[in-house]
Amino acid sequence: MTEITPQIIAEHGLNDAEYARILAAMGRAPNLVELGIFSVMWSEHCSYKSSRIHLAQLPTSAPWVICGPGENAGVIDIGEGPNGTKLAAIFKMESHNHPSYIEPYQGAATGVGGILRDVFTMGARPVANLNALRFGRPDHPRMKHLVQGVVAGIGGYGNSVGVPTVGGETNFHAAYDGNILVNAMTVGVADQDKIFYSAATGVGNSIVYVGSKTGRDGIHGATMASADFSDDADDKRPTVQVGDPFTEKLLIEACLELMATDAIVAIQDMGAAGLTSSSVEMATNGRVGIRLDMNAVPQREAGMTPYEMMLSESQERMLMVLKPGREAEAEAIFHKWELDFAVIGEVTDTQHMVLEWNGEVVCDIPLEPLAHDAPKYDRPAMSKEEYKAWAGVKPLGDVPESTDIAADLLKLMACPDLASRRWIYEQYDAQVGGDTAQLSGGDAAVVRVHGTNKGLAMTTDCTPRYCYADPYKGGKQAVAEAYRNLCAVGAKPLAITNCLNFGNPQRPEIMAQFVGCLEGMADACRALDMPIVSGNVSLYNESKATGGGSAILPTPAIGGVGVLEDVSKMATIGFKAEGELIVIVGETSGHLGQSLWLREILGFEGGAAPPINLDNERKNAEFVRSIIQSGLASSVHDVSDGGVLVAVAEMALASGIGASLEVNFDSAADTLAASLFGEDQGRYVVSINRDSNELIIEMAKKATVHIRFIGDTGGSDLNIGDAPGYSGHVGNVPLTELRAANESFFKDWMEN
Repeated sequence: MTEITPQIIAEHGLNDAEYARILAAMGRAPNLVELGIFSVMWSEHCSYKSSRIHLAQLPTSAPWVICGPGENAGVIDIGEGPNGTKLAAIFKMESHNHPSYIEPYQGAATGVGGILRDVFTMGARPVANLNALRFGRPDHPRMKHLVQGVVAGIGGYGNSVGVPTVGGETNFHAAYDGNILVNAMTVGVADQDKIFYSAATGVGNSIVYVGSKTGRDGIHGATMASADFSDDADDKRPTVQVGDPFTEKLLIEACLELMATDAIVAIQDMGAAGLTSSSVEMATNGRVGIRLDMNAVPQREAGMTPYEMMLSESQERMLMVLKPGREAEAEAIFHKWELDFAVIGEVTDTQHMVLEWNGEVVCDIPLEPLAHDAPKYDRPAMSKEEYKAWAGVKPLGDVPESTDIAADLLKLMACPDLASRRWIYEQYDAQVGGDTAQLSGGDAAVVRVHGTNKGLAMTTDCTPRYCYADPYKGGKQAVAEAYRNLCAVGAKPLAITNCLNFGNPQRPEIMAQFVGCLEGMADACRALDMPIVSGNVSLYNESKATGGGSAILPTPAIGGVGVLEDVSKMATIGFKAEGELIVIVGETSGHLGQSLWLREILGFEGGAAPPINLDNERKNAEFVRSIIQSGLASSVHDVSDGGVLVAVAEMALASGIGASLEVNFDSAADTLAASLFGEDQGRYVVSINRDSNELIIEMAKKATVHIRFIGDTGGSDLNIGDAPGYSGHVGNVPLTELRAANESFFKDWMEN
């Protein structure tokens, strides 16, 4: 028997105080199997020990929320389906950051596989995948390899499993040089009376293992994801799982077929910490015990020990509790789909986890300390004043006027954060299933709810540079932008999932970021009636590796979901015809602090993050939705990175129709650059038929919404008009030049 030494305890990511808690809970020293189980269950990745007390402040309920945080995924009511059935949308976002940095293809691929299982575990057929990706500097020596591997992994898994990848976001910043972020989101649809949960019940009921066999891949993956990187990142490659999307497809179909019966009592996917977390969560959620026969676990490698089997994170595996006498029926279904099926244990009344191997008990742990009584830390956090001093964000000062607006626009449209993502999305199958109505090359992706007129709108959003400059504003803005993107396609926003990516929580400045972002998110969720129904916390996103940075920018990625009752009324960003009027909804003050123009044109990252008026966000969004539903909005685009001029340029590129703008459109902005490139929040650019002019003005007055007519559509150029201090036109940019600039970044990078 292995002696438990201080070195072994430390290797398992446990500190002295935590080991003392284990001794107290057990009443004796644990053996190696028991220590390994405590290690993964008490890891940051599984226990949320540094974040639980702060997550409690997030709003999680609403009349349309069927299931909030705590299950595999969140569930919301989306109304009636075919034949009067009641439908639910089931969705979640999770991180696979550390594995993707170590082994980008498999890390990203298994991230997609894991989030798919979280959704279909609850009875939903997955209908869409999204992803939110953050990479370091394009000229970093590893970055091209990481981008290529991650994109190939997402496409390779999602395309093969037959679920469309419809949207997401990709950004670049030096803060991610040593620790990229790969956040994956899946949305599924289920009948409300066919939703499955994880709580095991029924003493004596069989515990069943289905899917792939267990191997040695991914052992201690959860522990690895709960520590920052040092120079030995490549040595951690064995902790990265290997996925098989074709097996996942079989597993989806087999599970949904069994779910159509009434044989399942509880079901849980084997994600982080594998068989350990799935069995512990099922038992603790049901307040029961669990006994497993480790000899019965399907294994693909010879000589595996209980320690390896319990901690393996081999992919495409599920755990179920079945009703008495239904084993043969379930086994026939899984064998039909050529998947493993094994009864590996039973539900007990002991509230202990007992593992048997070769006729001996090799583990006997009380379950309560493993899950509900796991360590919970209130980590020290800087005050807002202390954080501001630590962050050292430079004041904006006097910003010079642009010397060439047209050249600035071309440079912005070619920069990594705004360049066309064609090279990425062409590797994803976005149309498999035949229900994709819009990709998020617009503001949100839209997928038809099969057999209905409904559409589900979905988006991922976050602006990390805002979060670094002011965590509270940044958290608020991330939720507000998701809300805005859903409204821009005409959807009613319903709920969000999140993936909270931060650095080392033992540093007070990182906890200040975490706490501030959550406070902002909570206020925005309440003001906009968008509760949080699921999510994930990913901490220790730092690197001490050579050439890497330290902590990432605080990145609370938001995944928003909304519903369109009639998908035929969906709005898109491309201009529809020449001669239409272009309108800005929302007030422009010309906020340049933390703007992309400031960074890309002047090389300066500074100034305050933009303010967010949540009352105006809601009012402006409801106005935009009303003109979309009334058929008055020909095209709609929210204003975000790069301001109004970038939004108009993107609308022109999406349609091939140019525009002429009268640029002196708001006296509140100090300069022309501030008017055109400022990142004031809560705004939209809308094009309308000229005949709707008076009606739109009347509707805006009634809604007390600020609108401004700034030009019209037509031609093949972006014609930037007269302005004080300029002789004649400010600039003229042919759409051919604009498109060439926008398409150049990925093309040049990947071909060189």
